[in-house]
Amino acid sequence: MNDKSPEGASPLTNSVNTNEQQHAEVQTGPEDTGRRLDAVLAAHLDDFSRNRLQALIRAGQVNIGPRTVMEPKYRVCDGDTITLLVPEPEEAEPQPEDIPLTIVYEDDDLIVIDKPAGLVVHPGAGNPTGTLVNALIHHCGSSLSGIGGVKRPGIVHRIDKDTTGLLVVAKNDLAHQGLAAQFADHGRTGPLERAYKALVWGAPSVLKGTIEANLARSTTNRQKIAVLKTGGRHAITHWQVKERFGAQDEPVVASLIECRLETGRTHQIRVHMAHIGNPLIGDMDYGSGFKTKYNKFQDPLKTQLAEFTRQALHAGLLAFAHPRTQELMKFESELPADFASLLQSLQKI
Repeated sequence: MNDKSPEGASPLTNSVNTNEQQHAEVQTGPEDTGRRLDAVLAAHLDDFSRNRLQALIRAGQVNIGPRTVMEPKYRVCDGDTITLLVPEPEEAEPQPEDIPLTIVYEDDDLIVIDKPAGLVVHPGAGNPTGTLVNALIHHCGSSLSGIGGVKRPGIVHRIDKDTTGLLVVAKNDLAHQGLAAQFADHGRTGPLERAYKALVWGAPSVLKGTIEANLARSTTNRQKIAVLKTGGRHAITHWQVKERFGAQDEPVVASLIECRLETGRTHQIRVHMAHIGNPLIGDMDYGSGFKTKYNKFQDPLKTQLAEFTRQALHAGLLAFAHPRTQELMKFESELPADFASLLQSLQKI
């Protein structure tokens, strides 16, 4: 816990009571008058994210004087004594599992993972074990941030089970707060950068463009995402053609696309590319109608396409400001073997 306070505020006092709860005490000043309780605590307690503080307030862990306040938007007064009780961290429901991880970078605040295909990021319906979270709990132990929720400790963003590539995970509250803010901003005003490589059927009519189409759960299949004309969540994908594949004087059969996200919605790239008529190769959810194209090719490409049963999508570039030092961190990941092999075969058409 940080022991520094802004000018005019009292220093934090740390102690352990009989219930082994950690205390943080804040004495408000004139500049705090009329401000929300969660905002005041966030301003004075650097090591706690606002989300974490809101959760603690709602859980009855904050007193103003002798009174417990459970409303984050409660307006404080000059001279209030605010006491925050931080309970001992509860063990996350997911259990540690010794699952091999490809660690690209790690320090006391964060860890960058190169995720393989088939690894679910966090436990959910149908995936209670064998997830990245289980592996991280085993590797990081009690250092993982808990503000992502019991089943999502440290997770600030995710990629689909069968998408490969780079993920950053927070190991404490300060890192979670800093990273979450950058992902919420999606690189509009900060250094966050994410780029994906995708193999798609056909080719867009131009070399680059932007897809702006709202997304929401499909009303006919809740496991899928659909584009909506009205409503849903705003979603923007910027894409650029890197290579086109096809015999000379013949229609392009496939393309290598780079996608950059301005928003981060579930299945966003997959749905957006299918929306413009270029679904990802191997994507049986949004491009199953293109499966008949396999028969147009000779082996080994025909067999490769038939056996490539996941979306051809790789999160190959991730950049962000380190949440503690503000140093620009930039990582790149090579294409996985199956993706690289399929790409090489397409290049030989």
